[in-house]
Amino acid sequence: MPEALGDATRSQIPLFKYLIIDPIILMKLISVNVGLPREVTWKGKTVSTGIFKEPVSDRVMVRVLNLDGDGQADLTVHGGADKAVYVYPFEHYDYWRNELPDTELPLGIFGENLTIAGLREEDVNIGDCFRIGTVKLMVTQPRLPCYKLGIRFGRPDMVKRFLASRRTGFYFRVLQEGEVGAGDTLELVSRDDNNITVANITQLYTREQNNPELLHQAAQLEALPENWRDYFQEQSRRQDVN
Repeated sequence: MPEALGDATRSQIPLFKYLIIDPIILMKLISVNVGLPREVTWKGKTVSTGIFKEPVSDRVMVRVLNLDGDGQADLTVHGGADKAVYVYPFEHYDYWRNELPDTELPLGIFGENLTIAGLREEDVNIGDCFRIGTVKLMVTQPRLPCYKLGIRFGRPDMVKRFLASRRTGFYFRVLQEGEVGAGDTLELVSRDDNNITVANITQLYTREQNNPELLHQAAQLEALPENWRDYFQEQSRRQDVN
């Protein structure tokens, strides 16, 4: 397991704010994290998981399905083109340090491939396109964690706490393969005109937000993966019936 991100180390990593040069927003890639599936024991059973990611110092090739040196264990629910790259905002680490003061929080502990500063769920639209290094990426969906996040943290309640926090992170689809490395700037290439954020999608999924119009729009959102659109279409039909 990587060493904890101690106070001295944290103080050396600046919390980058938005640097806005209209119409381009520049953000920073703090860490690139990869890891191959491994077997662990959880509740008396052997489980294969790719949740364990560690930061790498070299530049990494990003491909259509994942990063070089990275992998997922259960491809029925993880990975795929719409979940090729998982992103987690660096700013959320402060929240989790307060929530879990006795837990070490090295970069990559949430299973993210990219730890990014300056880009949160409420700021980014489904369908927004970014360039990082030589890679072009499109935002597709929030992350809905499975029980393996609990394995990484060693606490079964972590999945519930993670979703309740609404600090989900989000996934990228790879539009153009290339290389990324810590310190790279993110460039907003295009903004999706539907203006439905990652946070909106999470709120609709958890039914925190009762907004029939937004639900209908999400059900038609082309950049959202088909399984999400199908889910929202069903929810929209049920509302119409009621």
